[in-house]
Amino acid sequence: MATPKLAFLPYPPEEESKPSRTAGLSLFWRTFVLLSLLLVGSVFAWTQTLRELESEPRAIQTARQIASLVNLSRAAVMYTDAITRVSLFKTMRDEEHVVIVPREPKDLIEPMENGELNRFISEELTQRLGPGTMVAGRVNGKDGLWIGFTIDKDLFWLQTNLERFDTPAGKTWLIWLTTAAALSLAGAAWIARLINRPLKDLSFAASRVREGDFEASELDESVATSEIREVNVGFNRMTQKLAMIEQERAVMLAGISHDLRTPLARLRLETELSVTDIHARENMASDIAQLDAIIGKFLDYARPGNMELTAVSLNKTVETCLLSLKKRPDIAFKVAMEDRLLVMADEVELQRIITNLLENAARYGKSMDTGMADIEISARGLDKQVLLRLRDHGQGVAADQLKQLTTPFFRGEAARTSANGTGLGLSIVEKTVSRMGGKLELSNANSGGLCANIRLQRAPAGST
Repeated sequence: MATPKLAFLPYPPEEESKPSRTAGLSLFWRTFVLLSLLLVGSVFAWTQTLRELESEPRAIQTARQIASLVNLSRAAVMYTDAITRVSLFKTMRDEEHVVIVPREPKDLIEPMENGELNRFISEELTQRLGPGTMVAGRVNGKDGLWIGFTIDKDLFWLQTNLERFDTPAGKTWLIWLTTAAALSLAGAAWIARLINRPLKDLSFAASRVREGDFEASELDESVATSEIREVNVGFNRMTQKLAMIEQERAVMLAGISHDLRTPLARLRLETELSVTDIHARENMASDIAQLDAIIGKFLDYARPGNMELTAVSLNKTVETCLLSLKKRPDIAFKVAMEDRLLVMADEVELQRIITNLLENAARYGKSMDTGMADIEISARGLDKQVLLRLRDHGQGVAADQLKQLTTPFFRGEAARTSANGTGLGLSIVEKTVSRMGGKLELSNANSGGLCANIRLQRAPAGST
């Protein structure tokens, strides 16, 4: 009897592309962003409204102050003689920063900058000082507020600084606006958290129920909000009923295991003792063993979901699973695994997973030409996961049946003619891998055959 071939090859590149994942936005951040946009938009709209309502009164007030200054300056110039006028101009320049100079036809005049406030000031000054009034922002290259006025037939410029008349509210309104915006955003965060907390608690409780932990999934039934209270009460009643059903199922499974396997054991013993025909005895014993295996598969699939995960050596587990298949002449292995791969798993369940996949590949992954089942086993560590890959070189599976392979009691075309299959093997594998926090992906290899990719949690460094 030939022994199976065991070879260690470099790890083959993955032939399947990783599924794309769409980054989602949590409910808290979505609510917070929407509330923030609403509040910021409202604050901005109110700010613009207040500025528009303030512009015209502010321009009128500024224009009145400037007009009063021009009228006072005009009166002072009109009622002083030439000698006193020089001293007056000097005093006004030094004390009030107001310069009065003659206006010449050759002066280079530039208008004031465009703006709502400047437009209001120009219109108001022209209305108050007369149609001959000129308002400029620069004369002969000098910046400032320039107002041209006349005294009899003489033309003068009054130059001053617009900032002395511009009386904004200062930075007080900006400080209050910033404070209001900060308080609004803090309130939005608090409201978003208040809205999100019951859903977050419900999500956590649902995840615990999914893992089979019914005791840690109880929600608060005394919350003030009636809708949330009704949801919590309904969820708690549902989990209590599920816990009761789970307990009854465990008791029922124990009874089924005892009630069916005990008479099967007696029947097998009586068959071996009472049937004289060797071939008939072997066939009957095989049928009884098949019934016992089918019962085992049903019990494996219906096993409760609680599982304690520990650091398990994937290399040793695979080696242990291969020992039972070494004597089979119709199987050849190619193994390529990184050294010292540790995963978070239940050791017995991990062996069950690998054994099921190996049996599935040995049964349905044989080559049509050689009749051999060439199985490749490879594993490598990723960032926080370990990827275990088992591949056969059989006919593969039709593309429309790939997603159905893990459906309970579904049997592919190759398995339909076999009387030994129950249609639960891959279903048990997927369910057990999911209970250990992993993921099973089935696909056809590009060069033929079925690939089973298992992603398991990688054990932390230093685990034994």
